[in-house]
Amino acid sequence: MRTVAAISTPYGKGGVALIRITGEDAIAIAEKVAVRTGKGTLSDAPSATAVRVTFEDGGIPFDDGLATVFRAPRSFTGEDVAELCCHGGILVTQKLLGAVFAAGAFPAGPGEFTRRAFQNGKLSLSQAEAVGGLIDAKSDKYLTVSLLQCRGALSEKLQRLCDKLRFLIASVYAFIDYPDEDMTDVTVEEMRERLASICGEVQTLCDSHAYGKAISEGIPVCILGKPNTGKSALLNALAREDRAIVTAIPGTTRDVVKEQIRLGDLLLNISDTAGIRESEDVVERLGIERSLRSLEEAELVLAVFDGSRPFDREDGEVLRLIREHGKEGQTVYLLNKGDLPEAEGVRSSLPKTPVCISAMDKTGLDALEAAVKERFGHTETDSLGEIVVGARQFAALTKAKGYLQDALRTLEGFSQDMAGLDMENALQALEEVDGKTASDEIVSEIFSHFCVGK
Repeated sequence: MRTVAAISTPYGKGGVALIRITGEDAIAIAEKVAVRTGKGTLSDAPSATAVRVTFEDGGIPFDDGLATVFRAPRSFTGEDVAELCCHGGILVTQKLLGAVFAAGAFPAGPGEFTRRAFQNGKLSLSQAEAVGGLIDAKSDKYLTVSLLQCRGALSEKLQRLCDKLRFLIASVYAFIDYPDEDMTDVTVEEMRERLASICGEVQTLCDSHAYGKAISEGIPVCILGKPNTGKSALLNALAREDRAIVTAIPGTTRDVVKEQIRLGDLLLNISDTAGIRESEDVVERLGIERSLRSLEEAELVLAVFDGSRPFDREDGEVLRLIREHGKEGQTVYLLNKGDLPEAEGVRSSLPKTPVCISAMDKTGLDALEAAVKERFGHTETDSLGEIVVGARQFAALTKAKGYLQDALRTLEGFSQDMAGLDMENALQALEEVDGKTASDEIVSEIFSHFCVGK
């Protein structure tokens, strides 16, 4: 592969900037622009040791800095790597990158350094994706999960599952090759028990995805209710700042207000919607239509009811919309305005026991957080590193679980050889999570979302 280079620090003015070069000619190219201070050349420098250099363009010095070489295969990419650290001015950084290109390097593509690490066997695909998680993390928990997966926690778990499944598949092959001899080490009953155990472990990984998504990209949340129940006040209370206008006039919110907030470990992508009611106002009606789209897309609905006023037809319409969109199991019912006397009968009109809050006084929010965590909180896994974050990983694991369940059903009425194909398909799906059987198209799609220099 050709030698490539890119700026690996953010664009703009700063104290320092770093340019990374990887490929067979990385050190030779770096040596053309980085002249070592004192004795020797950059090629003489010990691996993984920073040395002082002067950066030159066409033999003319323009900056002083540091250079570090990492020799293959003991580098991040598995290739020869040179990292050039200059002062972080926009001009000096671009001048150094231009000099590196003039010396023979090509521009790196998005995520090319991490992709080469994957292709050269330095990282599994789940480890490579975790590198992106370290950079993109918005919560401490996601940062911890990403670090553990960078170190191979998820890959090791998947390897153990694959090894268990390979053992069972080998037993099936022995049965097929020698049907009249007792060559298999596993009886049908033992195979069923072991498959059920593997399936249970895969199910646990699948179950962790809701939490993984909640700490990484956030849960789509819709705040729903009739006008003047305190939906915008709730958004402001959760965001800890005035993000939405709050007045006593019904219909103040006429459009969907979106905000990402942290609720403990979780990220909530909240949509504060226009109040649900019949309206002749064209703008308000458009806002209500957008509210319904937000409800359709939501994975969590915060249905807000005014606890100080009797339950009425508009409240009933909110409940009808929740049922119509199939969101009953994803809804937390909130009885707001707990600072006022509670109206008789409003609590009993709701399908579930509500969480009582006062958005204006910011009380009851701990109970709301507990209700959200009950649905999206951390599930029982062996470690945080075994939490499934990405949709691609979840899809492959779900596919593996389906094949394992098919194999278990087959073993109920047929011999081991009949379940062999399902087990092989399950193994292929598990290996896909770590990239062992992932197609080039999938790999390219993953790294296309990385930034240049990563």
